[in-house]
Amino acid sequence: MTDTAIMTTAPIDDDEAWAAVLRRDAAADGRFVTGVLSTGIYCRPSCAARHPRRGNVRFFADGPAAQAAGLRPCLRCRPDEQARDVAAVEHALALIRAAQQPVSLAELAAATGYSPAHFQRLFTRATGLSPAAYARALRQERAAAALSEAGAVTPAVYDAGFAAPSRFYAAVDGRLGMAPSVWARGGAGVRIEWAVVHTSLGQMLVAATGKGVCRLSFAEGPAELAARFPKADLAKGGAAFHALLERVVAAVEQPGASGSTIPLDVQGTVFQERIWAELKRIPAGETRSYAQLAAAAGQPRAVRAAGSANGANPVAVLVPCHRVVRSGGALGGYAYGSEIKRELLRREREGQG
Repeated sequence: MTDTAIMTTAPIDDDEAWAAVLRRDAAADGRFVTGVLSTGIYCRPSCAARHPRRGNVRFFADGPAAQAAGLRPCLRCRPDEQARDVAAVEHALALIRAAQQPVSLAELAAATGYSPAHFQRLFTRATGLSPAAYARALRQERAAAALSEAGAVTPAVYDAGFAAPSRFYAAVDGRLGMAPSVWARGGAGVRIEWAVVHTSLGQMLVAATGKGVCRLSFAEGPAELAARFPKADLAKGGAAFHALLERVVAAVEQPGASGSTIPLDVQGTVFQERIWAELKRIPAGETRSYAQLAAAAGQPRAVRAAGSANGANPVAVLVPCHRVVRSGGALGGYAYGSEIKRELLRREREGQG
């Protein structure tokens, strides 16, 4: 969930940090501060002051670390206020999680010492959601978990913090991907058609519901599919499925050409789905680091969480998790092996040339 992600602190990569400073990247604010040894001050990455010489710069995790090295805060960008902003958002997240009833924006603002309008902007920039949308998303995730554990809709409604069943159904409509009663039975009654086909990258499993592709993987077969969807009605694909399958194969053989138009039926946590959406925005033939991915999703400190969400992608290639690499350009890991990842990137780059 997003609150766990925002509090994840990643090590500072000096090259990536310097690149953020050069582009005055506001998304990097809060991840580190820039210490300028020649002037004895430290700044936000986005500070509008003239850039210092690279040799005079050191990066620190936060203001106290820079102060321990003998530096003082910049009076122009006021970097220590960023730490206060992060603390305020984290306090609000805790209040929302602990509340039995929705917490109003005015109450959150009063608890953190900001005006409602200013706090709304802070919270949205940090999490990618407004406080109200975050609270709804949290209830939706709790509803899904409660349904899986309780096996009945009515107890799950109240366990998830909804005041009435009508509000529960309105909140989860279109979010869980199936009716709540079906979710409670572990997906029983949902029909999934599948096929295993040979591609130039090896054997590939494709599975789809009536809404779209729900699984694309390499070196897997019906046993792995059954383990992932233990109560679904699994069947070999018919004519309509094979028309979809042809489009999927074409998207894999020529990645980046047509995959974005293929319908998907995938669900994850709010944070995972935001990461998957950002993956689909990376242009074919280009790559992003995990830090850049986290920043694009509105949570620059959530680098490890972004990596986990990237790895949880259920539809390889169609949601292009292969376009994420390590800082500095190293290829990094891939669920189906580095050779497939390298080949997908090579094909995309050639296709854009």
